[in-house]
Amino acid sequence: QVQLVESGGGLVQAGGSLRLSCAASGRTFSSYAMGWFRQAPGKEREFVGTISSNGGRVLYADSVKGRFTITRDNAKHTVYLQMNSLKLEDTAVYYCAADVLFTVVAARYDYWGQGTQVTVSS
Repeated sequence: QVQLVESGGGLVQAGGSLRLSCAASGRTFSSYAMGWFRQAPGKEREFVGTISSNGGRVLYADSVKGRFTITRDNAKHTVYLQMNSLKLEDTAVYYCAADVLFTVVAARYDYWGQGTQVTVSS
């Protein structure tokens, strides 16, 4: 069992930056790939990026590539999403998720956080 808690969301102007954190409970954090997803009002949940269990592989959605960076600290049981050059269309609730597989498919993730709101203003 893994429990995930996101933090770091908020209101930021377009072009600004935010760093989201996702803290995990449990001693097996280093066994899980960690994904970030987001859901805007009226839209489907979409893949943002994912990082493998040891941090050696990272994959991003085209919409955030070059602007967002995912890292993890297994000693701290935490995964981070650094978001730079934020755009209005990045406004959404951001979720972290854990799965033993390195995958972009939301339905494959077994554990989810409660989400944190990111709002980008003009």
